[in-house]
Amino acid sequence: MSDENDPGHGHSPAAWVAVVVMLIGITAGTFAFWFDLPLFVWISAGVVVLGLVLGIVLAKLGYGVKGPRYAPKNHS
Repeated sequence: MSDENDPGHGHSPAAWVAVVVMLIGITAGTFAFWFDLPLFVWISAGVVVLGLVLGIVLAKLGYGVKGPRYAPKNHS
């Protein structure tokens, strides 16, 4: 596949932070649902939304794929 058409999705600090926070929220929510803890299920849903917001804020601060603070690394 050519790198010329690769938009770079998921290769930025903003994307990594968003995905990791959302994965933590989903994992915690799954355990909370399994153990029938509705308050923690909703808190975990809030953590997932927080991950989305963090990703957007970090992208606006320049840590997104086309941001000035993002330096792509060459893979060999």
